Amino acid sequence: MKGTHQLADGRRSRGPGRVLGLLLALVAAIGLTSTTALAVPAHNDASVVRLPRLAASPMDTVAAMQPSWNLGNTLDAIPDETSWGNPLTTKALFDTIKAQGFRSVRIPVTWTDHQSSTAPYTIDATWLNRVKQVVDWALSDGLYVVINVHHDSWQWIATMPTDHDNVLARFKASWTQIAAKFRDSPQSLLFESVNEPQFNNTTDAQGNQYLNELNTAFHSIVRQSGGNNATRLLVLPSLGCTPSQERIDPLVNEIRSLNDPNLVATVHYYGWYPFSVNIAGGTQFDATSQKDMTDTFARIGNSLVSKGIPVYLGEYGLLNYPDYNHPPRVEQGEALKYFEMLGYQARTTGVTTALWDAFNFLNRSTLQWREPELINQIKSSWTTRSGSASSDRVFLAKSSAITSRTLTLNPNGTAFQGMWQGRTKLVQGRDYTVSGNQLTLTATALTRLAGNRAYGINATIEARFSRGLPWKIYVTTYDRPVLSNATGTTGGLTIPTQYRGDQLATMEAKYADGSNAGPTDWTPYQEFNEAFSPDYPGNGLILTSKFVNSLRDSTQATLTFHFWSGATVTYRVTKSGGSVTGTVA
Repeated sequence: MKGTHQLADGRRSRGPGRVLGLLLALVAAIGLTSTTALAVPAHNDASVVRLPRLAASPMDTVAAMQPSWNLGNTLDAIPDETSWGNPLTTKALFDTIKAQGFRSVRIPVTWTDHQSSTAPYTIDATWLNRVKQVVDWALSDGLYVVINVHHDSWQWIATMPTDHDNVLARFKASWTQIAAKFRDSPQSLLFESVNEPQFNNTTDAQGNQYLNELNTAFHSIVRQSGGNNATRLLVLPSLGCTPSQERIDPLVNEIRSLNDPNLVATVHYYGWYPFSVNIAGGTQFDATSQKDMTDTFARIGNSLVSKGIPVYLGEYGLLNYPDYNHPPRVEQGEALKYFEMLGYQARTTGVTTALWDAFNFLNRSTLQWREPELINQIKSSWTTRSGSASSDRVFLAKSSAITSRTLTLNPNGTAFQGMWQGRTKLVQGRDYTVSGNQLTLTATALTRLAGNRAYGINATIEARFSRGLPWKIYVTTYDRPVLSNATGTTGGLTIPTQYRGDQLATMEAKYADGSNAGPTDWTPYQEFNEAFSPDYPGNGLILTSKFVNSLRDSTQATLTFHFWSGATVTYRVTKSGGSVTGTVA
């Protein structure tokens, strides 16, 4: 909701007259809050003024914040706003976010390097002013805003078990200053006590005690600071912002104990970990990943929403995806399925979602989306479901005759309506058949679509459904990739690789005795981009320094590279001192 100090069109009031001033005083006196702003249609006409409506309930307000977006890696960057590669924030950024359909923004803030580390823990005035400038830009666009204490959580708050009094004093001092700075900001600004709270060398029970102490202090300080802070919505996290039952329950108890209706719970969700980072064979958004998601939202719904506690999912996404600096660790179609289902789960549970965007979704320099298809899927999920299929690829081996291929349709409550190539509708019975949810593309159609059978994507077709976005299927020609012998150092090994139209899915690493090789010794399937990474433009496959340094000296490791076509290639690597050799199996 806009603040009563703004005009309906978002302009700052420039003294519209004594009548409006008296009205504003009356509004403040009787405790009304505008959800639409006072309307003053012309600079010199204060005679037509709409009275503000009563404030919505906290549950309604948080619902009105959907969807939300994070200004990540910016004011939370260490030590300064541009330290992590993003440009200075501008008003145009929030104009773009608003125009793209977002209704709220989370602006994470790290205060550590702009604050004295000893009493009285003074926050630099220049930094406070900069934070307020950025917040005010977002508010002026009619966006709800959430600000917090962000990476301070691990920089100094985490030491609370061994430095209790100083940490508590600094935390109180921080929020005393933040609350004072923003006490008169409109109530469309929310405060979040601390991001992903963690405490060194503690059990969950101990961590929850420390977190409750911080949340209670935060609540008391803000409420006593007066102004709009007396009833401002305050956002309280679970330990680590983890949505597990054992961490949600203490948060519920804390919220109940504060006996304040204007409290909001926050947790984060980045999916089933093996899928989120592509480790332990988690290459697909499979039944296990889907169950993790449905179970998480069921817990949130049953433990929080159904009890009248609003929930702000302060961060969601996939870890390090997309990452324009590295090859995608999650296959595009699998990522689309994840974001489509997450939007549905959040919508039906009644949870407001804040997309974590460190720079990977919106290019802050051009204000353009880096992956339009991905953001379109996210935006579509805000209102409806979309159908999909078991894969977004049909691989055709160039060395073999083309035969029919079958995919499983996932209508997700929609109705399948047919197949298209651009504006041309494919003919059912000739180009494809459907039996139940089994979609079979005929050999005749695939032969036509493959064309000259050059390696890579030969054609793109779409499965269309009664609602949502179409599901793209890329007809792709490939042959089994070819790897060559290589030498390198513990700084890394680059294997010459002819991908021949295929794409790398994962890497399995084992020793002859059956034990796992690599830095992640609890699984043979190593983490994408951490242990290995494809270099498609350079025709290489990189084994990282982290991986080769983890190998036993003078002990051969057998690597199995799995590709999305289903092809596998076996390779052997040996580290001897500072050198590494790789040979084709």
